[in-house]
Order: sequence, then structure tokens, then C-alpha cells
Amino acid sequence: MTTQPVLELRDVSVQRGEKRILGPINFRISPGERWVILGPNGAGKSTLLQILSTHMFPSTGTVHVLGKEMGKIDLFELRTRIGICGAPFAEDIPHDERVRDVVLTAAYAILGRWNEKYDLWDESRAISLLTTFGVRELGERMYATLSEGEKKRTQIARALMADPELLLLDEPAGGLDVGGREDLLQRFANFAADPTAPATILVTHHIEEIPVGTTHALLLKDGVIAVSGPVESVITSEHVSAIFGVKISVTQDNGRFFARSVQA
Repeated sequence: MTTQPVLELRDVSVQRGEKRILGPINFRISPGERWVILGPNGAGKSTLLQILSTHMFPSTGTVHVLGKEMGKIDLFELRTRIGICGAPFAEDIPHDERVRDVVLTAAYAILGRWNEKYDLWDESRAISLLTTFGVRELGERMYATLSEGEKKRTQIARALMADPELLLLDEPAGGLDVGGREDLLQRFANFAADPTAPATILVTHHIEEIPVGTTHALLLKDGVIAVSGPVESVITSEHVSAIFGVKISVTQDNGRFFARSVQA
């Protein structure tokens, strides 16, 4: 018996005028997998993420998300099953909202608490998620008063509030200092170890930001997949050097990856 994929892209491409900026791409992920998408600036990562989040239709090809084909399903209904964390998706969070309410309102897929009612399960889940990502004590603070790292953790808690079947993370450690990054990556590792956690795709520029527990990797270059598969066979000196165009040595330590340039 085959397992229905969480995501499946078939011959997907995106065209802008005369220029093809993505594709053709064939890509499939299964339940329980933890993917990282890595590539240089302009590789097509943001465009691919927009498609995976159902916020962009490809020029050609078919996209199946959670068993539904884009173009043949109400996308607003489908989006309630997808958790998204990233700068473009966080811009509309009200700065004068309490941190707890930033998370809580995701239960109804809205931004900004008004007169809606939440039950005890919603309240408990919001507090639990804030605890998981280390910001429970900030629940009564205004969102605007948080540091960048605290905002990232709050955004991730919000993305998980509706118990999504797919979690998309766009550079969640971007802009954090070393301490903030390492704390967040450890929390991701703990989260990934939970067998009930949703399938996850994390987009980043930096292999140091790949959390422990990541199962698969996809490297993009010039809008196409350079290589994809199990993370340890993809994140190698040879493959990373090829996509970034610089000779790089990749090492691994206790499930984490590190890169340094190699002098010619």
C-alpha cells in the first residue's frame, strides 16, 4: 500500500515574460519527512515556497497539496491545513497585539483579535506552543516590543496553532544572533523528534541552519533542482560547492552541518 504524498509537483515551472525563473521541477514529500531547501540568492527558493504555500500558481505543471490539486479546490480551505512562518507572511501581524493573541487568533486563521470566542482547548494549545518555543512568559507583552528572535518564535507558534498537516518555514533563523539561532535550532530538533509533528519544509541560505532531525534536502540552482534526496547524501562538499560556485568543505557533527571555504 502506498502512502499518499503530502506534496507532489509534476513538471512545474514559472515563466515571467521570456524568462523561466523556476523549473521544470518534479518534487514529492511524504508524511513524517523533514526537508530543507537550500540554494544561493536567485535560485528560485522564494518562488517555490510561494507555490508550496498555495499563494502562487505555476505557469505549467500540476501541484498536489495534501491530496488536493491546486486549481480544483478552495484554496482558503486548504490553507487552514498549512502552517507558514516567514517574513512575507508576518508583515500583517498587528504590532499592538498581545503575543498570546497573535498565536490564538490562528485558530480561526485571522490576524487581530476582535470579538470572537475561544474555548479552553484553544487557550491551552496557544500556551503550550508558546512554552515549546520559549516565549510563554511574554504572552501578555505587545508583539511590537519583542526582539527579532522572540518574534520568530511567536510566528512559529502561530504557524502551528491550527495543528497543520504541513509546516513551511522561510529562513526562520534569519537575522538572529548565534545564541538565538542555536536556541531556536535546538527547539526545532526537539519538535522534529515528535512523531505527531507535521511534515516540514525549511528554506535557508545557510547549512548551519539545518536543524537536527532533518531527513531530506533539495538544492536549487538557477531555478532547477541540482540534487535532492536523503540529507546526508545531498549536503556534501561536492554538491554545496557546485551550487554556490565556490569550493566549500562541508563537515558534520552530531547531526549538524558546517561549511568553510577552501583556499585554492
